[in-house]
Amino acid sequence: MENVPGGVRFADLILLLGRLLLSLIFLHEGATLAADMTGALAAFAKLGLPAVVTFGVVILQLGAGFSVALGLLSRLGAAALGLFCLATAFLFHTSFASQNELLHFEKDLAIAGGMFVLAVKGAGSISIDNLVKRRVKELHPWLKAVL
Repeated sequence: MENVPGGVRFADLILLLGRLLLSLIFLHEGATLAADMTGALAAFAKLGLPAVVTFGVVILQLGAGFSVALGLLSRLGAAALGLFCLATAFLFHTSFASQNELLHFEKDLAIAGGMFVLAVKGAGSISIDNLVKRRVKELHPWLKAVL
């Protein structure tokens, strides 16, 4: 794709937009759960899930959501959210007789697909990952692979 003024490629702007759009649902849901932790704990308990799962989900959604949005260890954040979406789809949205449940199942699969593509592609040039790669001369091999 063509470059835009300032040396940023159009593809990197689209990748940034995609990251922001993908992360929005997790940041919003994580913030909503965190804002009403009592309600979140009650809702999760109704599903038979312990409090530790509720806290884990909030931490995952906010932490990995910011990871993807900012492009900071975004491959890890995207992979974690992709797996989370697969788990959510197969554990909670399998009543396909309900059109709403089928829609949520398909939505979770689609988001997981987008996250896995991001995990393979990386955050692009408009990211903290890219800034770290450019600024730090000696990176540990595992960190290089993750960025």
